[in-house]
Amino acid sequence: MKAIRMEKADRRRGSAIAGSRFKKNFWLLTMVLPGAIWLLLLRYLPMFGVVLAFKNYRAYKPNTFWNNIYQSKWVGLDNFKFLDSPDTAVMIRNTLAYNALWIVLGLVIAVTLAIMLSELRRRFAAKLYQTLMFFPYFLSWVVASYFVLAFLDPTSGMIPALQKSMGFKATNFYHDKTWWPLILTLSSLWKNVGYSTVLYLAAITGIDRTQYEAAAVDGATKRQQVWHVTLPNIRTMIIILLIMNIGKIFNADFGLFYNVPQNSGTLYPVTQVIDTYVYRAYTNTRNIGMSSAAGLLQSVVGCICIVVTNAVVKRIDPDSTLF
Repeated sequence: MKAIRMEKADRRRGSAIAGSRFKKNFWLLTMVLPGAIWLLLLRYLPMFGVVLAFKNYRAYKPNTFWNNIYQSKWVGLDNFKFLDSPDTAVMIRNTLAYNALWIVLGLVIAVTLAIMLSELRRRFAAKLYQTLMFFPYFLSWVVASYFVLAFLDPTSGMIPALQKSMGFKATNFYHDKTWWPLILTLSSLWKNVGYSTVLYLAAITGIDRTQYEAAAVDGATKRQQVWHVTLPNIRTMIIILLIMNIGKIFNADFGLFYNVPQNSGTLYPVTQVIDTYVYRAYTNTRNIGMSSAAGLLQSVVGCICIVVTNAVVKRIDPDSTLF
């Protein structure tokens, strides 16, 4: 009997502790709730739509989404036949090549700018430069495309006008694919590098300043302080962002590749990526299954890239992995 009473007392004590913990964490849980609801509604529930990648989606009566999915015929892997297109090699090459280049350049430039901003002693100047670099991130590619058009338009653009004033023949950039790898790279860096810079700058500002003081006492120069203090302290941030970017290497920024080149067919060899190809194919065929198959393929490849990259990092630096 005594053992039974002690067991009941332990249960009551455990319930009381659990209740007190819930009360303490209640407000923290309410802060997490909006993000959790958003994640559930916009990320997890739409995953059911992957069945469209294996169906020949058609409209039936009554014309409701669930009824159409239920009555549409299964077609297996037929929707993935877009990979047999003669443009497949070009769009995959462009997608992977651009993303790989931008991951490397974005990392190097963002870290460099963050270190330079952290060394500024005038707070107003540092905040001003930080704001100016971060501002393009909030612009849509539609707006950014008109900025690019103001420079490259063959009739009234700044660069063609400058070429004419110097006696040279004006370049029709929207029909000449030579310069577009550079133009797309500059556009992507201009718009996105500010966001990464702010993230790295936040990590740098969290470094204990006594480490720099100790390094200075030991005679370390600014370059040596950056190499032996700054970079090791933001290594985890760099690796995590690198893993996440590699996970998106099979996805392209649709707005950049569609709006900035003004959808010029002459530029397709250097601007055609998976996202723009699927969009153009869908507008011509209205094949929802094919676009769903492309999205599923990109997600699966991205997941594999994250898992593989994380496994490699785990062998080198276990403290800097995502999971």
